[in-house]
Amino acid sequence: MNGPEMIVLIVLITAIASVIRARYGIVRTGRGREEVYVGRQENDAEKQVLRGEVRELKERIAVLERIVTDGDRNRGLALEREIEALRDKEVRQ
Repeated sequence: MNGPEMIVLIVLITAIASVIRARYGIVRTGRGREEVYVGRQENDAEKQVLRGEVRELKERIAVLERIVTDGDRNRGLALEREIEALRDKEVRQ
């Protein structure tokens, strides 16, 4: 590989890397530090939806943990109530 081919190859690799960095929102800030900027509207809306789903799942896990760790007193009746409460909550959404 001669000199001009090497230069073209280096420029091509650098250009491709710049396009990839721009696509993922990576911006260089002096001294080689890189920061990721992802502040697009569609990402923010998706984040809110995912946070809501995570919150609901955490609530359901808390209920299931409570069901499992409760004592044996009235366990059957309490279990039925908890399951029905979960079903009602899921239907309302």
